[in-house]
Amino acid sequence: MKRIKIFSILSAAFLILFSACMKDLDTVPLDDTEITAAEVFDNPEAYHEILAKIYAGLAVTGQQGPSGMADISGIDEGFSQYIRMLYYHQVISTDEAVIGWDDQTIKDFVYQSWTASDVFISALYYRIYYQIALANEYIRQTTDDMLDDRGVDGQLRADIEVYRAEARFLRAFSYWHALDLFGNVPFVTDDDPIGAFLPEQASRSELFDYLETELLEIIPLMKEPRANVYGRVDRAAAWMLLSKLYLNAEVYIGEPRYTEALTYLNEIINADFSLEGEYKHLFNADNYLSDNEIIMRVPYDGFETQTWGGTTFIIKASLGGDYMDPADSGVDGGWAGIRTTPQFVGLFDEGDPRALFFTEGQSLEIEEVSPFHYGYAIRKFTNLRRDGTRGSSLEFVDTDFPVFRLADAYLMYAEAVLRGGAGGDEATALQYVNAIRERAWGGDDTGNIGSNDLTLDFIIDERGRELYWENHRRTDLIRFGKFAGDQYIWSWKGQSRDGLPTDEKFNIYPLPDADVNANPKLEQNPNY
Repeated sequence: MKRIKIFSILSAAFLILFSACMKDLDTVPLDDTEITAAEVFDNPEAYHEILAKIYAGLAVTGQQGPSGMADISGIDEGFSQYIRMLYYHQVISTDEAVIGWDDQTIKDFVYQSWTASDVFISALYYRIYYQIALANEYIRQTTDDMLDDRGVDGQLRADIEVYRAEARFLRAFSYWHALDLFGNVPFVTDDDPIGAFLPEQASRSELFDYLETELLEIIPLMKEPRANVYGRVDRAAAWMLLSKLYLNAEVYIGEPRYTEALTYLNEIINADFSLEGEYKHLFNADNYLSDNEIIMRVPYDGFETQTWGGTTFIIKASLGGDYMDPADSGVDGGWAGIRTTPQFVGLFDEGDPRALFFTEGQSLEIEEVSPFHYGYAIRKFTNLRRDGTRGSSLEFVDTDFPVFRLADAYLMYAEAVLRGGAGGDEATALQYVNAIRERAWGGDDTGNIGSNDLTLDFIIDERGRELYWENHRRTDLIRFGKFAGDQYIWSWKGQSRDGLPTDEKFNIYPLPDADVNANPKLEQNPNY
C-alpha cells in the first residue's frame, strides 16, 4: 500500500531544464531534443509530475535509481542527497555522532574545523539552491495569467492552486535551511528573470521577514492537517516551519519571538495529531503508519526511492564491528561509520528506553575517530516493520525520514514558555513533556519529572534524548549557546580526544568559495 502511495508522489518525476534561453516560451527550440516549459505544461499531467520532482529532490539524488543521472555535480552522487547532507551538518558536527571515514574533508564536521572550500558544504548549498530553482520555475509557470493562457480551469485549476502553495512551502523549507546554516545568502524568487544573472545577497533579517510573510500567506491555501495525499505537506507543516523560525528568531535576527512560536505550536497541538504509542515505531520500515505523530516526512521505499542517502545511509552507516548483525536492522550490510560520543550517552537517565545504544564490542570512550569499535553504536532507525519482518529490500530501506513530529512541537512549546512567551503556561508544558516521557517508558510514569525539573537545561537535554539523529541538534545547541565555543565540550570537538573549545565562527557555515568568487555581490561570512 505504501509503495502505491509513494509511486503516486514520485513517479514520472522527469528532469525538465527550466532555464530556457528564449524569452518567448512559445518558440520552438532549434534543437529538437530540448523541451520548453510551454511544451511541458501543455500536458495537464505535468503539473502533478513536476511538483513530484520538487518533492523527490528531498528524497533522491537524480533521475535514475541510486546513481547515474545526478541533479548536482562536483561530488559523489550518494553523498549529495538532501537528508544525508543535512545529517553531516546538523548531527556529525555535534555531540550526537562521530564518523570514521576518510572521504575528503568529512572528519572536519567531527572536529568543527571546516573551511570555505569544503566539498560537502558546497554540495548542501547547491542542493538547497537546486531545490529553490525548481520551485521558482514551477511557481512562475502556475500564475493565474499562465493558467488563463493555457485554458486551465475546473478541478485541475483548483488542484494546481494547492500544488502551487506546496511548491512555495518547499521553497521556504529550503530557504530556511539556507538561513539557518549559511546566514546571509543569495536570494532569487519567481519574480527574478530567467537566465544568467548575479543574485543579490539577502541578510538574515531580510530572509527571515520574507519567510515569515511567505508562510503566513500560503497557510490558508494549503490542505488542512492530515487531509493531503501521503507524503505531501499541509498546513501543519507550515505551522511547524513558522514555529521553528520564531523559536530561533533570537539567533537569526536578535529578537525574541516566542509568543508567535506559541501561537502556531498551539495550532499544531490542537489539530488532529497524537503521540505514536511506541517510540521505536517512529523509525521503523512501516513508520508510514505513524501519521498520527509525524507532521512532515520524506518518504522512502526500497524499490521506488533508491538512494545511498536518506535513511538507507543513516541505518547502514551506523552498522559495523564484529558483533552487530545487519539482519537485526533489516539490511544486507553495514558501512562501519557512525557512532556517538560518551557525552551524548551521558544525557540519558538510567533505564531510558530511548537510549538505543549497541554496546557489545564497543567502548564508551573514543580513543580514535576511525576505528568503529570506539564509541557506542546506535540502532534508532531500522528497516524492520513493527512485526519484526524486514522491509521490501535489504539494499535500500523503506523507512521514512521524520522531518517534523508532534513530540518536537511539545518540546518547543515548553521551551517557548520557559523563555517567556505568552500563549502557554508551565503546567501545560510539564504535561506535554511528561506525555513524551511516559510514551518512552511504555505508559509508565517512572520517567516523569516535577515542575522544579522543568528548566531550559532540562529541555536541551530532553531534545537530545527524544530527537537525536533527526537533524535538529546543531540548531538546538546554537540556540542554547552550546555549539561552537567553550560552553559545551565533547569528544573530538576541536580535534582533541577530550574536546576543546572552537572558534565561534563555526556557528554558521561559510558560503562556498566558488560562489563568492563568481559573484562580487556576495560577502563571505566572518572569519572564513
